[in-house]
Amino acid sequence: MHTGQLSTNVGLGLRDPSIRVPVDSTLAIILGGGRGTRLYPLTEQRSKPAVPLGGKFRIIDIPISNCINSHLRRIFVLTQFNSASLNRHINISYRFDVFSKGFVEVLAAEQTQLYEDWQQGTADAVRRQIRHFSRWSPSHYLILAGDQLYRMDFRELLAHHVASRAQITISGLPVSRDKAGSLGIVQIDDSNRLHRIVEKPDDPSMLTDLRIPPETCARLGMEPSQERYLASMGIYVFDADCLEELLSDPVGSDFARHILPRAFDRYRVNGSVFQGYWEDIGTIRAFFHANLMLTQMFPPFDFYNSLATIYTNNRYLAPSKFYSARISNSIFSEGCVVEDATVEQSVVGVRSIIQRGVHMSRTVMVGADTYDPPSRTAATQARGSPRRGIGKGARVVGAIIDKNACIGEESVIENRDHLETADGDGYAIREGIVIIKRDAVIRPGTVI
Repeated sequence: MHTGQLSTNVGLGLRDPSIRVPVDSTLAIILGGGRGTRLYPLTEQRSKPAVPLGGKFRIIDIPISNCINSHLRRIFVLTQFNSASLNRHINISYRFDVFSKGFVEVLAAEQTQLYEDWQQGTADAVRRQIRHFSRWSPSHYLILAGDQLYRMDFRELLAHHVASRAQITISGLPVSRDKAGSLGIVQIDDSNRLHRIVEKPDDPSMLTDLRIPPETCARLGMEPSQERYLASMGIYVFDADCLEELLSDPVGSDFARHILPRAFDRYRVNGSVFQGYWEDIGTIRAFFHANLMLTQMFPPFDFYNSLATIYTNNRYLAPSKFYSARISNSIFSEGCVVEDATVEQSVVGVRSIIQRGVHMSRTVMVGADTYDPPSRTAATQARGSPRRGIGKGARVVGAIIDKNACIGEESVIENRDHLETADGDGYAIREGIVIIKRDAVIRPGTVI
């Protein structure tokens, strides 16, 4: 996506002055996600939206920042699993002016007289909290996922929703046939009307029926001869009364599987086509590649965009410093200290310490909450224990180093045996990628 662009939603948008975009009466609801098992062990102690991203951010910063940049100031985040880290980050990072009437409020799952068990899915999470939303008398609800990487101006989406007189609008991404089988695919006609949604279709005849019509492909600037499918991004706009009526039925816990399929015959459901960069960061491999993508000179998603800032916690750290280091195609956050080391195509988080002789390549290093105090540094060196960061002479290739990890001197972290999955003391291997766990201590000379 061009760095000056806020959105590439196709349809009637902000350029039409006759369309009133209801930003002041729209509530944004960000879903905190489930257990995040596919992101384990990064989600062992935190929820998916709280997972660090790009050196200094959290995944949750993406949807919140998109809302702020779209002038949506009333934002709820629904959480359930491992929510303490996420709650703390949101409370520290997002404080609006008292006169703006804006907020980012966390609503944790709770047991009540009506609901004695926990949330069962995306729609169930909203259903259980809807009593907190109705007091704002919203005209629309914007439902967002908390674990995606993209940049969108939601005013375009809302304008498209209002102009088309839809009651539900689903934001969709054109994808090829080989990707359609792993996503929720919506069937769209030439008037942008949606007729059904199918989760992970694998039947060839069904895929043929779900293709974007050639006329629609031509209108969107795509080659009509190419097979394209519209994948749901998990981003929905609902008229307030429509969503409240749908959720008043206690049956159905998930939007894509239960709520939307029964809405097509009762409501006008439209599609808004998004053609920018979008990535669902739901797996270790997706997380790994989304981070390394940022090291490109012109990445498809760029944090260096003055028109659409991605906000996060301001830590007031000192600048990073380097001593005879050799750095190529890498991102360093604030407060890092790098000695005579080599770092290639890596993302390095705040307060990272990389000692002399380290070779690090294609690695995501999350960083640390604090520096080692001098007393602890002296004591650990006396015992031969590693300091926080990466010790002298270590080699780290194709890995994820989670927060506060201590990598001992002369260690090798490279998955030389090409294991797909493994678990060990302080580490795990998932999808062929070695993850050093949060607060793990890897003894000097360890080979993984």
